[in-house]
Amino acid sequence: MLSDYCITDKEPTIAINIQTTLSPDALLTLVKEQLDDDKAGDVVVVDLSGKSSIADYMVIASGQSTRQVGGMTDHLLETFRKNGLRGAKVEGRSRGDWVLVDAGDVIIHLFRPEVREFYKLEKLWSLDLPDSLDTSSAASTA
Repeated sequence: MLSDYCITDKEPTIAINIQTTLSPDALLTLVKEQLDDDKAGDVVVVDLSGKSSIADYMVIASGQSTRQVGGMTDHLLETFRKNGLRGAKVEGRSRGDWVLVDAGDVIIHLFRPEVREFYKLEKLWSLDLPDSLDTSSAASTA
């Protein structure tokens, strides 16, 4: 059942000990290049600036199998290591359906296609909400 897919049953790990000299844009470029090398499908970059303080970018990509998702995860971690990024956190690696890699300024979600379709993170984060809600107009329309 797709609702059984989750990153972890544990409390979420926040990547507060990430050490890097890479700028958010340079890190995003590394991630996109590695995912391209790994033949990731449907790579989407969501700019989180102004939407969330958790990161500057979120990258969502698909792998055709748990093996490909696992391989993409391993290759990203190796790329980070080679470029001096330390402390990236990984959740969901053992299952391989949905892997989250928290690299600090860039958060990467790697999915198998059917799991990605179920959760639709792109749709969730693509909503353009107003900076503030006028409660008087909201109340008058209710």
